[in-house]
Amino acid sequence: MADRSLPASPNWYCSRCSDVSSSGLLGVGARNVVYLIDVSASACRVTGQLVGHADLVSGFSFCQHAGQNHVCASSSTDGSVRFWDSNSRTLVREQVAHQTPVSALHWSPVDKDLVVSGDEKGVVVCHWFHTGDTASFFPEPRTIVCLTCSPHTWSSVAIGYKDGMIVLVDVSKKGEVMHRLRGHDNEIHSLAWSPVSGESALFSRAEDDEAANGGSAGEHGCYLASGSKDQTVRVWSTSRGKGVMTLKLPFLKRRASAVDPGVKERIWLSVLWPPGRPTELVSSCFSGELLLWDLTKGGKQRWTLFGSSSEGQNHSRIVFNTSSLRLQDGGELLFSTSMDREIKCWDLKTLSCCWTLFSLGGVVYSLTFSPVGAGCLAVGAGDNMIRVWNTLSSQNKYDIRTFWQGVKSKVTALAWHPQKEGTLSFGTEDGKVGIYEVFSSRPPQISSSYHRKTVYTLAWGPPVPPLSFGTAGKQSFGLYSCAGEGVILQHDPAKLSSEATDIDRLIKDTNDIKHKLSPHTDLSWKPDGKVVAIGNEDGCIDVFQAPNLKQLCSVQQHHKIINSLRWHHQHGSASELHTLLASGSSNAIVYVHDLRSVIENPPETPVVLTEPYRRLCGHTAKITGMAWSPHHSARLVTASYDGTAQVWDVLEEAPISNYRGHVGYLLSVDWSPVDPDVIWTGGKDFTVQEWKVSQQEFTKPPKGRKMSTLQEKKKSGSKQKKKSKSAPGLGGDVVPKMNGDGEKDLSEEEEEEVGSTSSMHPPGASLEKKSSSVSRSKEKPPADLSLLKKKKPRSMLPLSTSMDHRPREELLQDCVTLAAVRHASAPPAGCSPGHGDHVHLGLFADRRALRLMLEAEEEGHVQAGHFDSVVYLRLWSGDLQGALQLATEKGELNDHLLSVAAMAGFEAWSRAVEAYVRQLCLQEQYLKAASHLLSINRVYEAVDLLRSHKLFREAIALAKARLAPDEPVLKELYGGWAAVLEKDGHLSAAAKCHLAAGSGFDAAKVIAKKNDVASLRTAAGVARISGEGALAQTLALRCAKDLAAAQDWLTAQEVLSGQDDLLVHRLHLCVAELLTVELRDAGVIPAASCSSTHTWAEPRKHPASIQDRVRDVWEEEFGISANAPEDGSMEALLQELRSVESPAPTAPLKQVLLQASLHLTRGVLSWILNDDAQLLKELWWAAAWIRDAGLFCASAELCRRLFPEGDVGLFSRKRPKTLKGTEAEASAALSSLQALVRYHRLYECWWRSAAEQVEVQKGAAGEGQEDFEVLLSEPHAACQSLQRSVQEIRERLAAMVAQHSRAQEDPLPVGNQNSAEHSCEDQETLLSLSSKMSKYQQQLVDLPDTLKMFPHPDVLECSLVLLHLGRSAGAVCPSLRQKAEDLLQKHGRSPSILNAYRRFIT
Repeated sequence: MADRSLPASPNWYCSRCSDVSSSGLLGVGARNVVYLIDVSASACRVTGQLVGHADLVSGFSFCQHAGQNHVCASSSTDGSVRFWDSNSRTLVREQVAHQTPVSALHWSPVDKDLVVSGDEKGVVVCHWFHTGDTASFFPEPRTIVCLTCSPHTWSSVAIGYKDGMIVLVDVSKKGEVMHRLRGHDNEIHSLAWSPVSGESALFSRAEDDEAANGGSAGEHGCYLASGSKDQTVRVWSTSRGKGVMTLKLPFLKRRASAVDPGVKERIWLSVLWPPGRPTELVSSCFSGELLLWDLTKGGKQRWTLFGSSSEGQNHSRIVFNTSSLRLQDGGELLFSTSMDREIKCWDLKTLSCCWTLFSLGGVVYSLTFSPVGAGCLAVGAGDNMIRVWNTLSSQNKYDIRTFWQGVKSKVTALAWHPQKEGTLSFGTEDGKVGIYEVFSSRPPQISSSYHRKTVYTLAWGPPVPPLSFGTAGKQSFGLYSCAGEGVILQHDPAKLSSEATDIDRLIKDTNDIKHKLSPHTDLSWKPDGKVVAIGNEDGCIDVFQAPNLKQLCSVQQHHKIINSLRWHHQHGSASELHTLLASGSSNAIVYVHDLRSVIENPPETPVVLTEPYRRLCGHTAKITGMAWSPHHSARLVTASYDGTAQVWDVLEEAPISNYRGHVGYLLSVDWSPVDPDVIWTGGKDFTVQEWKVSQQEFTKPPKGRKMSTLQEKKKSGSKQKKKSKSAPGLGGDVVPKMNGDGEKDLSEEEEEEVGSTSSMHPPGASLEKKSSSVSRSKEKPPADLSLLKKKKPRSMLPLSTSMDHRPREELLQDCVTLAAVRHASAPPAGCSPGHGDHVHLGLFADRRALRLMLEAEEEGHVQAGHFDSVVYLRLWSGDLQGALQLATEKGELNDHLLSVAAMAGFEAWSRAVEAYVRQLCLQEQYLKAASHLLSINRVYEAVDLLRSHKLFREAIALAKARLAPDEPVLKELYGGWAAVLEKDGHLSAAAKCHLAAGSGFDAAKVIAKKNDVASLRTAAGVARISGEGALAQTLALRCAKDLAAAQDWLTAQEVLSGQDDLLVHRLHLCVAELLTVELRDAGVIPAASCSSTHTWAEPRKHPASIQDRVRDVWEEEFGISANAPEDGSMEALLQELRSVESPAPTAPLKQVLLQASLHLTRGVLSWILNDDAQLLKELWWAAAWIRDAGLFCASAELCRRLFPEGDVGLFSRKRPKTLKGTEAEASAALSSLQALVRYHRLYECWWRSAAEQVEVQKGAAGEGQEDFEVLLSEPHAACQSLQRSVQEIRERLAAMVAQHSRAQEDPLPVGNQNSAEHSCEDQETLLSLSSKMSKYQQQLVDLPDTLKMFPHPDVLECSLVLLHLGRSAGAVCPSLRQKAEDLLQKHGRSPSILNAYRRFIT
């Protein structure tokens, strides 16, 4: 491969068109070639190409397994998958298992033999590398955009589709779908698996917390990241099949970019999960930026921008592919390809750009070195850009600047100013001529004079009249341009706005020429500026003397269009070589002419030269460019359409070196001005290559016709056919565009830019520049001469036509026979015009003979199956009914026949329309069929036709446009479409259908199916607007509960405020918010990540009891007070709260708090209604609910907030209220609530006494010992003892049943004599336990219900704590200790209680 080269641009809109191997070899798919680039952290080098695909490369992937990392796979839109050896750059195997273009490919990171590919029809194929076997699956009938194999499980493959669906399939189970991931609204561009297995917690939104933290599903799963056209990156749990995180792309400030803003682009979102970084994700952004996302962070700034350390590091257009490489020193590199045609390498540690490799998006039409700035190479290409390359830069081998402003077309010609550094002229395909100052940021100057066709040559030379007037003695230059119309214009560089002059006028005036000059195709000024050579389309070369352009001679050696002229340089060589002129044309021979005699001794009249000085033969196709070596004498390099560049020793007429590194023809060549061994070439393969003369294997061009003449013909012909057939169904944006030319269809133009009649030829390259006949090939040249010859249409009269190809004698005899028929009284014997051997004479005889001939022609067409021709023949003969009947029977009806069918009458036309509709349906042209039904006023049939073929959108549009608004069919259409949309997961669209059908209820239900906060809120709004009040309240309540669970109290209240009948639930959420904030402030429950609270819920410096705070907020915010009118509203609110269902006792913390706050809300409402009995019960339930959930600290804090002084009887000081239990249940609830408060204060005393050795009575704010008497309740101790005994018996019975089950499964040996005894003992034990169980249960039944309804804390536990406090602190009174001991001796039957009690009595 070349020492340095600019490769073709990586293909656009492909999900994985580049990949890097573990050994540091980067593969990039560009057009139909894969370029191999050796990469490191400091440099890159293009090392080779993988050539073989017939169409665009759509996917590329390396095998990442040790020992096989040199093997890679590529896919193409030609439907093939190829396996390559990157070391030898040879094809290993080709598999064509797809019938449609392949759109995605990946080599499994787990299985070294497995490659998975997917095509545009949705077919997934598994390729087994070593065996060559394939297996096809069809998981979804959708267009595949991307796919990726799991790095942890060989059989798991994630597939992204164009409609936004992601499917996880198991290829080991014949493509069985494991999960369908719905969430994206547009096509999936990229997928990336997490590098580590398992699903450890990542930061997620509040509404995702439950999904992310619930269950154990993450033990065997793996995260999957997806990037979509909907501008979001989503992270999915593959074990649960749900999304856990959504990242929305930020809108970054667009930086200045060196790209043409006229090129339209759309978003492409590429994602990469770097190996070893499970919490970091790389994604592209809107304008080419790369972002590193930290998945453990929250908030908006979760990303870090690549290349932020300095300007100009980022891409300036969207990024398509990213891949990473881990270096041996532990570093990690990232490689990215973009629409800006740059390949960048990034350091993932510093996020800075290491190097940039530029690429080309079009044919290289021109390249030239600056004569002033050493090593400054200008490149003009078909991607509408100019690149200026400092090839001598020591720090950056690819120090390139790009210019696009003012170009807007393919750059076909370039020329540096011979003396002024940095001044570069350019010409374009649309006839534009301009001048760039490459070392300034100013836009180019554009000449006001445009060529009508493509500019092929630019040259700087001395000015000629009229520009030369007034410049005597001054060193100045004019700019000359030659274009496809055959005209050479002289532009004033200092004043491009002035009109350019045509030098033909001066040539005619000076040389007194009256005839029209031959169109010009090239010009070249002699370096000393004294003589100019002009090549013409007729093959002659005219030499003129400056400044008046007097003609010196005419070289008439070539016989085809002149493509290139070059004068020998003037420095470092013998003076006799200064007058050598090399010329190349389309006849593949290079001629060198010695014009010394005519230049030194100008003749009076032009001399005609017919013999060359030297003849260089060897190329097999036209010459497109040439350059003299500035380091040697008489050494020339030529570029040719045969795909090679040849170095010649001109004086010896000997070939020196032949370069064959390009694929396709060459168009431009130049010799390095600093290295005599280096030459630069560019061509059709979109590359610029640097190569050394001394290192080439070949010395001569290849013999015979090169691939670029024969093979290119075949390729272009087949490609044209394939494009015409496949273009309409390629699936839109999913089809990869070649090198970015897809935006302006440049790929087709590059392939079809031809100008020669013998081979492919882009304009401005071969310079076959003829203005009349040849200029047509310059303007819109075909790909091949064979393509110019259109296929001749089938004759309507083949029998008579075939008779015209008989021998000449028979044709002459026909003339005699026809004369006899026309003029004799009777036709010759055996002659019947229009029939038999004289069928062709029916065309020249009477109408009867013509009808006979047409009947014979019809019979021939029927036998050949050409029924369309029969139809037209009948139509011509006036048999319209017969033509329509035959066309209907054979399915040959068309629009034209339908248009003329009206001549046969309305009935015939109607029947023809109906038949045509049936024919169109068979051809699946349903829209056209429905349109024809409308022409005969069959609106209902047209609508039904569209509906039956699932074209609901079109059917609805037609029905609404043509039918009455209240037609039932409209509702049926909306309902059917809604069902289909709902099944496919498009819930929003389905809801719109229900709304249009007048069913707001169904619309709200469909929207709510997603069950997230946004959907529920929207559904509630839709239901409320639609008049579905009950549903709206239900949905709003569900949404508010979800928001409350996430502690987003502001939004929760806002949702409920829109519903008038949900006041009581707003009160409930108010209490829940106050309770949550109080407990969170006390530190007993964790704070939510995204909580939002009202100002009235914030903690106060002087806290009151929570019930007083609730009353205050209710009065201020909701107008609820005890002074409200007694209209029964309070009772209604309380009754509505009683209907709320209670969750299970094992519910999560957020549900426990909501339930506790529900009881507290009921209690406050009971307080307002002066219902003390209900108030006591609700207070007890609120405290007991939290205690039963195992939240000891939260229960203690709630008791402290309810009764700050520890006295349950004193409920409120602000609104004087004392609690007394008058009824049995109320009294029991009061006692149990007091016991629960004392229970928590007892533990506070225990912990405080352990820390400070303070007496019980003084350590708990002055409580007396009688305060703990309530804990030592004899009835409750007896009840709890019975409950423990029942539980112990149940456990023993369960153990015995399990033992017997095991004994029956594994019976004892027969000789065991004790088996019967054991069975008897077991039976007695079972009976005794059963009787005990019955006894204890009966005793429990006999106990009062209040003991079981409102239980005290464990009495024996409290007794043990009191004994411990009395023993350690010595401050518990003897009576209290004695009572505790009595209770323990009487009811402490369990072993654990007895063991603890023995410590205090020993």
